[in-house]
Amino acid sequence: MCGRTACTLAPDEIQKASSYRDRTGQRRRPQWKDGDEDKYRPSYNKSPQSSSPVLLSKRHFNKEAPVDECVLATMRWGLVPAWFRENDPSKMQYSTSNCRSEGLLEKKSYKDPLLKGQRCVILADGFYEWRRQEKDKQPFFIYFPQSQEAPGPSQRDEEEGADGKTVNEQTEGKAETKEDEEDSEWTGWRLLTIAGLFDCWAPPGGGEALYTYTVITVNASPNLQTIHDRMPAILDGEEEVRRWLDFGEVKSLEALKMLQSKSCVTFHPVSSLVNNSRNNSPECLQPVDPTVKKAPQTSASSKMMRSWLKTGSPVKRKEPENSETKGPEGKSPSQKQKPIGPLQQWLLGNSSSKRPRS
Repeated sequence: MCGRTACTLAPDEIQKASSYRDRTGQRRRPQWKDGDEDKYRPSYNKSPQSSSPVLLSKRHFNKEAPVDECVLATMRWGLVPAWFRENDPSKMQYSTSNCRSEGLLEKKSYKDPLLKGQRCVILADGFYEWRRQEKDKQPFFIYFPQSQEAPGPSQRDEEEGADGKTVNEQTEGKAETKEDEEDSEWTGWRLLTIAGLFDCWAPPGGGEALYTYTVITVNASPNLQTIHDRMPAILDGEEEVRRWLDFGEVKSLEALKMLQSKSCVTFHPVSSLVNNSRNNSPECLQPVDPTVKKAPQTSASSKMMRSWLKTGSPVKRKEPENSETKGPEGKSPSQKQKPIGPLQQWLLGNSSSKRPRS
């Protein structure tokens, strides 16, 4: 399955990284659908209901556009069928963030967009998956193997050139001609290209249309079976991406044959920090050694409780020593009659104390 992704490239980098060749073999750089560039938010930890960049045929928005011309759009993860009649899409009774390739023609939610040619490619640095263990789960980050020149998602903004500027700072203000843009090869992080379906839902009561998508899953490839039994349907290479998106040349039933398990990905273990979707930092996808266990840190509340159990109060007060007040055994009366807190009495089973009411 696929329940979490990362996509950290800036909008202009997404354009460069998703350049494609049309039917004539000409390299082209997709443009963003009107307004969608501003809706996209890079993230190290994307979960269902968040928005992600997807690549699709421009024909879906402009009937006059060539079917092999691509455009970038920002869509919400979790398909809302066009026929859904509630005013609030969150009222859907079942999850549509993933759909099994084996059942695409069986469920109306997926069959309708498939037969209409509403195929898309979800773009991501990679996705996260969890391996079940005896006591917990170990998360992994899964992605395309990268060239040595390509900086990792957590490194790009920090890399500096000879002039001391970061990669992003070096490219600011540099104008490129349209010809340069179309022909230049992207040498950065290779984005994972995942097969998906999308739909457009319009609120019955009126309002802005909502574009949503679902990730198609297949049986896990041999190299991922030790992590999970399912994986996203990966499109490996420009030709597979082109054929999946070209619904004019490649019909639906033929396109289904492209949904196969592929071992073209690599992976590494990451921190459990990614378990919480609110955590959004480079640490989410940095490699870790799962055999090294971090010592649990004592919280402030735990320290307070220990102090209470030990002294009967959160703060241990020091009594000034006075030789005149010491008893025959050399101990002061305050030491002899040291009070025991009620919680301590209860935990120690002191018969002279009453248990607190529950």
